[in-house]
Amino acid sequence: MPLLLTLLLLLLGLPSLVAIVALVRLARLTRRVESLEAALARPATEDAPAAPSPGGKAETSASRRPHWRDGLARRLASGARRVRGAAAGWLSEGNLPVKIGILVLFAGLVALIRHASTQGWLTLSIELRLTGIAALAVAALGFGWQQRRTRRAFALSLQGGAIGVLLMVIFAAAQRFALLPLPLAFLLSVALVAGLGVLGALQNALALAMLGSLAGFLAPLWLARAPGDPLVLFGYYALLNLGIFAIAWVRHWRLLDLLGFVATFAIATAWGVLDYSPRHYAVAQPFLALFFLLYLLIPILHARRRQAQESQHRTDSRIDGSLVFGTPLVAFGLQAALLEGERLSLALCALGIALLYALLASWLLRQARTRLLGEAHAALALGFATLAIPLALSARVSAALFAVEGAALIWLGLRQHRLLPRLAGLALQLVAGLTLLGSLVFAWAVDTPVANAAFMAGVILAAAGLVSAETLWRGGYPRWALAALAWGLAWWLSIAAREIDLFAAPAMADDWRLALLALTGLALAERYRRRPAAALAWGVAGGLLLAVLLLAGALERLLMAPLATGPLAPWGWVLVMALGYRQLQGLARHSEALQDEPLPPAAWAQGAWLASTPLFLSTLLLQPLPLNLAPAWQLAAALLPWLTLAALLCHRPGWVLRPLAEPAQAWRVSLATGLLLVLAVAWVALLPRAGAPFPLPWLPLANPLALVQWATLLVAWQLWRGGVWPAAADRHAPALLGAAAFLLLTVELLRGAHLAGGAPWSPAMLELGLVQTGLTLLWSLLGVIGWVLGSRRRQRTLWQLSALLMAVVLVKLVAVDRQHLGNLLGIASFIGYGLLCIGVGFIAPAPPRQQEEAT
Repeated sequence: MPLLLTLLLLLLGLPSLVAIVALVRLARLTRRVESLEAALARPATEDAPAAPSPGGKAETSASRRPHWRDGLARRLASGARRVRGAAAGWLSEGNLPVKIGILVLFAGLVALIRHASTQGWLTLSIELRLTGIAALAVAALGFGWQQRRTRRAFALSLQGGAIGVLLMVIFAAAQRFALLPLPLAFLLSVALVAGLGVLGALQNALALAMLGSLAGFLAPLWLARAPGDPLVLFGYYALLNLGIFAIAWVRHWRLLDLLGFVATFAIATAWGVLDYSPRHYAVAQPFLALFFLLYLLIPILHARRRQAQESQHRTDSRIDGSLVFGTPLVAFGLQAALLEGERLSLALCALGIALLYALLASWLLRQARTRLLGEAHAALALGFATLAIPLALSARVSAALFAVEGAALIWLGLRQHRLLPRLAGLALQLVAGLTLLGSLVFAWAVDTPVANAAFMAGVILAAAGLVSAETLWRGGYPRWALAALAWGLAWWLSIAAREIDLFAAPAMADDWRLALLALTGLALAERYRRRPAAALAWGVAGGLLLAVLLLAGALERLLMAPLATGPLAPWGWVLVMALGYRQLQGLARHSEALQDEPLPPAAWAQGAWLASTPLFLSTLLLQPLPLNLAPAWQLAAALLPWLTLAALLCHRPGWVLRPLAEPAQAWRVSLATGLLLVLAVAWVALLPRAGAPFPLPWLPLANPLALVQWATLLVAWQLWRGGVWPAAADRHAPALLGAAAFLLLTVELLRGAHLAGGAPWSPAMLELGLVQTGLTLLWSLLGVIGWVLGSRRRQRTLWQLSALLMAVVLVKLVAVDRQHLGNLLGIASFIGYGLLCIGVGFIAPAPPRQQEEAT
């Protein structure tokens, strides 16, 4: 039966080998034909002139094809050619039949032994079977050694396969069948691994080492049916890795190193997932440390050997990043799994690894040819030292240390003119911010004011950001400096605002916030005095704008609850005004804050500083008073600071624009536009209010709301006449002001009907005859006045608008007022309108078009 099985395997394998050889020969012939065709076509292509395009349409379509698609297609085709070439090279180079035969033989032998043992075909004892296999392997090894000079590829493959078979036999005899004691099996394995290294090193044969190592790594996986003793398993792999290390001592075979690294840690990870338990810790920990040290030292061995072999005038700074960076990351991940999340133990482990890498880095950095490897070790030392911080300390302390470390890395990167440390420093500060933010979100604890871990960590993080901004600015990276400045200021303002929210009295909270903004802006302005930068100027402007928003919020809360006492924040406002003036003086010293479009930072800063006073005064004037006054008086008084500022800006700009009086002329119109917008909003907001003048009686056009609204229109008209008006609306200013005056007169009539005539202040008042008659007479009178002025001044447009208003009144008479003809008010409206139209027709006829055009 075994003989038949052997013949069957030969019959099945021989056609496959013949087909593979034929395919290889065919691939070689195909490449030779392609190379010959390319060589023949190259001269004709280079010498022939460029042929014109047969049609413009095809050329146009080709030119319109997106370049990125062509580039992507070329890269994909190039990658496919490289993959196909590598596969063909593996199939065509060396002794292919031997390569395939060895691999197939391994699988066949394993399957044959297992199947034969289960079926009972072999009557020989297991000792004789293993001895026969070992004898055949030794014979193959000797034959391969004899053929090493005449048939190198065949000999190397045969030697590697023979050693692999011997390793399989030893492992099976010791672990599967218990025929060899473990010490003897280890000694034999050591001898074979040592022989593997010696043969590979003597013959400079990477293929020999790869085949033997691969067979050695796969042997336990093929033969083991159940989990064995981990001491035996990892002892075996330790010997195998020692053999790889011994080869690395004399040969730089990167593929062999990667094979050992990937296979070792992959098998260790799989074993840990499937079979590890805490009782295995004493076995797993030493082997993990051994594997880590072996693959830590292999790149250093290669670097030192390359340094010894290179000449004095040539340097090669290449490093194996897969081993340099992969080894500590994978090993530390397995170490974390072994320790099962014990934070302090992991922190000490990370600190020990950092110390080890720091010592290696200090040694490698002494030589120029190993400097890159030393820098990589220094980066790993820094990374593991950073990792030890959150493992050993709280989140807030870790955030502070991360921030300091990030600032130091940025400084180091600038000193060394290297990008990677700068990016690492910025990333560390970002991690610090996220860490502190998470601790604040999930642990909002109330501690001692200022002297608590959260505030101190936030201050350190903000200081690190500001120091980084200064360092980057000095190093010539203004955009990076701007981002770092914004980061530092954001953390400073946020953490200080948190302290105010937690510990400040509610009545003084706004004072503290305004003081925070004023002092921060003063610090930025003083720094701007000594070293001007646009980012600092915008920081000053931003602080004043935030102060304005804070004051506006206090005013808005008071308007929403008029009977409640709103926050005044007088001390904060005083600081904003006093320190804000000093900030404006600092901005006036240099042109960086004055030269930007459309508005420089100085303009925004000055506008915010000017708006602070009317905002505070309006809030003050709206506070509840012990006097028995109607709310209309306070509303009117609250608008007076804004009207005063607008009037001063129009007539005395030098008073209000200090200390930027001269450069502020460039943005004076913008400031006036902002004031006009505020006044317009306030003016419209006052229209729906009845405006009772209690305790005084109501007088037409002399009540508090009417007075302040007419004053608003007067100030707006003065700004227009003074040339301080938005350019986009300059042509429409008369029409806008006229329409506003018409609307205000109409509202005043309604207010009079409510306060003097007893009409309800609601839409229902429009149903009363008194209100409709008053509207008819008022609009008619305004139309007549417009007619007369248009005719006397030869302004046809004004005359036509007045005629349009009279037409509207006529439609109103027909549609609305005719239902009131049964009473005297309705009759008076019709008679009055008719008399006014007759009088206008006699006094002020329409001016001729030619006169208006001539005028």
